[in-house]
This record gives sequence, C-alpha cells and structure tokens, in this order.
Amino acid sequence: MPTPDQITREDLALFVNACAVGTGQKEFYSAALEQQYSLAFLHEYVCGNYRSLYAHCLSAGINHRNQAEIVFQLLASGKFCPDELRPSENELIRLALKTLPPQRVWKLFERLREAGVNNRRTRATIRDFAVSRKNLAFDAVKYRSKLRSAVIHAHVDLRTALPAAPDGTRPAGELERFLFEPLKVSKQGGHTPFAAFQTPLLEAYRSAHFSQEALYKLPYSVAEVFAARHGIERSQFLKKIEPQMTERERLRLQSAGGGKVALNPARLSLTELCVYLLSLSLDERFPRRAEIEGWLEKACGAVRARPALSGRVAAVLDNSYSSGGSEQRRGRPLALAWAVHLLLKAQSGTTYQPFWTSQVRDDLLVHARGQSNVTERLLDALDWGAETVIIVSDGVENDPAGAFEPVLAGYRRLGGRASIVHLNPVFDAERLEVRRLSPDLPALGLRDGENLAAVLDFARFVSGELSLEALLRVLSPALKENV
Repeated sequence: MPTPDQITREDLALFVNACAVGTGQKEFYSAALEQQYSLAFLHEYVCGNYRSLYAHCLSAGINHRNQAEIVFQLLASGKFCPDELRPSENELIRLALKTLPPQRVWKLFERLREAGVNNRRTRATIRDFAVSRKNLAFDAVKYRSKLRSAVIHAHVDLRTALPAAPDGTRPAGELERFLFEPLKVSKQGGHTPFAAFQTPLLEAYRSAHFSQEALYKLPYSVAEVFAARHGIERSQFLKKIEPQMTERERLRLQSAGGGKVALNPARLSLTELCVYLLSLSLDERFPRRAEIEGWLEKACGAVRARPALSGRVAAVLDNSYSSGGSEQRRGRPLALAWAVHLLLKAQSGTTYQPFWTSQVRDDLLVHARGQSNVTERLLDALDWGAETVIIVSDGVENDPAGAFEPVLAGYRRLGGRASIVHLNPVFDAERLEVRRLSPDLPALGLRDGENLAAVLDFARFVSGELSLEALLRVLSPALKENV
C-alpha cells in the first residue's frame, strides 16, 4: 500500500507534467474540450488537497496558461488559505504575474471580475500590478476592454498612472477619459472621436478613427482592426505595419499563412526557431544552410541552464507523422524533439548520438513522417552503448504497438543499467497525464527545449532521489531568478 508521501509525490508529478504541456488546445489525439475539462479537474483537485504545493507549482516550469489558472484558483479560494501560508502565497502570485505575458494577466483579471471574485487580496493584486506597469498607456490601447474591467473591479486610481511630460506636467485624467469616455454622436448621426490627448499613443488611437496614417503608430493587433475599417488592402497594411510588430507576432503570422512579413529568426528562442524552420519546405531550407546553422547555434548558446549529463548519451526522437501536431499546435512536438537534439548535440564533454524513428541524415531534413517505432530505436541506442537514453515521444507507439513495455522489462531483468528518461510534449486528456510508454517508466511533460535541464532535475524527484522538502527549496527561489 502506498504511503502518504508516495501519493503526494505521484499527485504532484501528475499535476506538474500536465501543466507543463496541457494548453487546452486541440492535439493530434485529443480535442480542445477534453483538455480543458481534464485540466480543470486537476487544478481543483490539487488546489483543494495540496494548497502549499499548488502555489509553489507557479515556479515549477509550467506553461503560462496553467500559471494563470493557478493564480485564479488561489485568489478565488483565498478564504481557505491558512494565515501562515498567506505571505509566501502572495509573493508567489506577485512574481508569477511579473513573468506572465501582460495579455494573460489582463485576461485573468477580467475573468476574476466575471466570476465575482472581489476579495481584498484580489483587489490589491490588481492594483499593485496596474501601478507596476511601466507603460500603462500601451496596455490601455492594446487591452482596452480588459484593463477597463480590471480598473472598475479593483477601484484602481489612474490619476498618477501615466508618466510626467518633459516639462513636469502630468496628463491628469487621460487614462480615465480614454477608458471610460464614450464616442460622441455627431449631428450627422455618425460618430466623432473623443477630444485630443497629450499622450502620443492615446492620441494615435484617437486619430486612427479617421486617419489611415495614424493607425501605423499603433500596436499590430489594434492597427489590424482599424485597417479593416478603413478598407486597406492586406499586403499594403502588412508592409507598413511591420515596424510595430513583435517577433512572436511575425512568427504567428508566418505559421498561420496570414501573409509574408520580415522575420528575424535570430531573435527567436530555440523552440520558436525550430517551429519556424519546420514551417519552411526542405527546398527553402537548403539554400540558407549557413544562415540557419548560425541561427540554431546562437539559439542553443542563449539557453542558460544546460543538462548535467556525462558519458555516452543517446536521444530517441519521435519524428513520426503524429509529431507534426494539430492545426492549433502545428509542428510543436517535432520542434521540441529537434530542440532537445540540438541542445544535447551542443553539450560539451558528452559523447552523443541521436536515433530518429524515421532516419534523419541531415538536421535540415527533419520533418514528420512514417510510423512510431520507438522500441526499435531504443534497442539501437542500447546496442550503441548508451549510458543515458532520453526519449522524446508523445507515448503512442504503433510499429509495433505495445512493444516497449516487455522490451524494457526484459532489459532490466538482464541487468541493464542505462538511465532511461521519457519526455512527452503532449498532454493526454483522457488519462489526465502525459502518456507513458511503460508503467515502469514515468513520463515527464516537456514544455519547451529550453526547459530541458529543469525537467531532468524534476525527474530526480519523480524517481525518489529528491525529497519533497528539497524540491520546495528548489522551487521557492526559482521564480525570483527569472524576474
């Protein structure tokens, strides 16, 4: 019978793995609603039974979607927080909000209002975040309705929220007027924009109602709406708005086929770069070999935390058809396998060999195809003499199906001592976990390639090498280091 400590360890591992890769979006083998219901159940279960651990999961390398969900659950259930846990919980929430993308935070605050969560701690959290924003005018333009909702909900005083002008004057009341003043009805029955603003970005928003040139001073997502109202041709709009676009907006536009814009891949993270490169055809990759290899080398070098591995290391990498992902997460599983391969390849002092399920003779040839024969590639890796084997796979093996478990059991019975770690970039909504290749081999959720070292550290906790107390010591300062 498992001990309470073992149950806690298993529940925490299950939750962290699910929150690392579960996005609530459609995956190759599961629908979006299935993911959303499964994740909602896990959040309620862990928050209700392990509140302190639940809060510390904010710094456990989980994705932004689940960080925002944890903050929502903690604030919504504040009356159940013991007094001794409140200071640390508040600090974890504050630091998490600083690391989350602002659109996630404003959407979270809007959700808190819609759910009627209006306790004192929630209001203070919203006020502190709003006051801490360095450019609240930008947030007001880009997330206008969400910011307005948050200001109303928490009674935020915006009179001193905008920076002072060079002459020392402060545009008092401009944010309140921008957020809450309605458009005035003209005599002709149309609409006239509100009065001019001193703050340049707010004035650009005002002017964009009647000036095409003004909209090109706005953030891309806001300018896009005005461009449609003015009937501006798409290609012309994209060409002129490029200077206002972030690299992630450029990447999303490329991936969605919404039009070609200039993208600087050298500014992308390793995983984002792999996603972008997979969106290119093989014919597009080859002529740019030197350039692409330079981007990949730079992206690998930018990853600060490297896995502490030694000896002969092999990676079994699933590039079967399902690694191509879904419409919403196109190429993501294969991009993570490629990122892990590149990081291990760049690891100094390690003898490394990759084993792709469908042979890859050149890194530029990586693409999704064929069946998933993970067991065969594992045997190849062990025959090569691997002391550590890192498997990156969605856990669905079909060539042949079910072969991995008896092969692994037989290897262990024969005295095989190689360390084998299974990393899975896909959440299995039906099982409420990341799918395992074998009951005897825990699977760990992999959020992105850059998080490889942290996931391998978490594997020590799952295997029992690291105690729960030691894990909490690791997690407590982790978020502060990322701020």
